[in-house]
Amino acid sequence: MEFEEFASTRSRRLFQIAYLMCGDWHQAQDLVQITLAKMFTVWGRLRRGRDEPGLDAYARKVLLRMYLSQRRLRRSSEVVSAELPEQLTAGLGESDLRVTLVAALAQLPPRNRAVVVLRYLEDHSVEAVAELLGCSPGAVKTLTTRSLAKLRGILGEDRELLLSL
Repeated sequence: MEFEEFASTRSRRLFQIAYLMCGDWHQAQDLVQITLAKMFTVWGRLRRGRDEPGLDAYARKVLLRMYLSQRRLRRSSEVVSAELPEQLTAGLGESDLRVTLVAALAQLPPRNRAVVVLRYLEDHSVEAVAELLGCSPGAVKTLTTRSLAKLRGILGEDRELLLSL
């Protein structure tokens, strides 16, 4: 498989993962571009040592590391607000549910958000997420439990609607 083929077939899925992690369209595009650029520089070595699922896993790992790295750099630029945003869930349609889910995910810390996205939206095992994050499976389980508890609190009654999608 050539790099151009890999990039064209995988960039949409990488963008979806990046967007769910960061909640920002432009940052997600940047993350995908950085991921593909980093892969391009080592493509010859990657292609020889991995099959297609291995290339996909490597791309997700690079994407995750770039996302967490950018979050650490941007942490000081976050603005704290004393007022809560308006409830997004009045008259929920399918697109409103997606907006609600993305808004709820945005309230989680970066590692917690990454765990939820990888475990439940990408359907990876605890062990696979632990390997991607470079931590133990127990840490992934703890992050998952805390993240889901926080999401339940954020979503309130709307969580049942979201789970029915």
